[in-house]
Amino acid sequence: MTAPNIQRALIIVGHGSTVNPDSAMPTWACADEIRRRAIFDEVQVAFWKEEPSLRQVLYTVESREIFVVPNFISEGYFTQKVIPRELGLPGQSAAEATTTRLPDGRLLHYCPPVGNHARMTEVLLHRAREVAPEAPPAETSLVIVGHGTALNDNSAVAAKRQVALIHELGLYGEVLAAYMEEPPLVSDWATLTTMPHVVVVPFFVADGLHSYQDIPVMLGMEPDPGEAMSRREVFRKNPRHLHGRKLYFGSALGTDPLIAEVILDQARAAAAGGTP
Repeated sequence: MTAPNIQRALIIVGHGSTVNPDSAMPTWACADEIRRRAIFDEVQVAFWKEEPSLRQVLYTVESREIFVVPNFISEGYFTQKVIPRELGLPGQSAAEATTTRLPDGRLLHYCPPVGNHARMTEVLLHRAREVAPEAPPAETSLVIVGHGTALNDNSAVAAKRQVALIHELGLYGEVLAAYMEEPPLVSDWATLTTMPHVVVVPFFVADGLHSYQDIPVMLGMEPDPGEAMSRREVFRKNPRHLHGRKLYFGSALGTDPLIAEVILDQARAAAAGGTP
């Protein structure tokens, strides 16, 4: 029986990982921050690849109205197929919030992923300034790194969209996207950019194997893949002096504290019946 004073729940959904202990950290951090604000009666997290299980999460909340926000950088297979399937929802489009009446009578709002939100540009710029506060933007190349390949095509599209938006603002001398597995390659950053300062921001939710092992090697910052992010100093050695430039490397975009605000915005828009 649902308690009468438990009205609204927020569920933040992450991918999770069976091999990377740092993968879930940003999702847990957002949940802790939102829980601290006491906006919702319940705040839960759920993952596809680790516990708490996405398939079981609806049984752990008692609220009559539930908001589900995917903590993913772009819409795609997981947000459009996997999450709706595991939650027992009909086919959903991640482009806008959808509302479903569950068999037990509860109302579930399925929100777009955080990466779709207009404030992601603000988050990206915040991370870039945080990484290189002393670098003059007009003399800086901002490189947004995505995965690339057909396996993550929507992620590449999301990165390109951010490049276009930031370029229009005219803040940086150069803004470009680079990828790990398709041209333009992040390993070619020295020839792709022309500015004396280069800021590299991984367009990922978490500091996984890519951002603390693969990309630093591709950039020439590290000779070999290293340990987990929590045991590394790779994000604290800015700037690196390489190829006659000052190279700054930031942690994954999803680790920025502003992501909690984006999650709340997605839920608020769903409650209002519109888009942010």
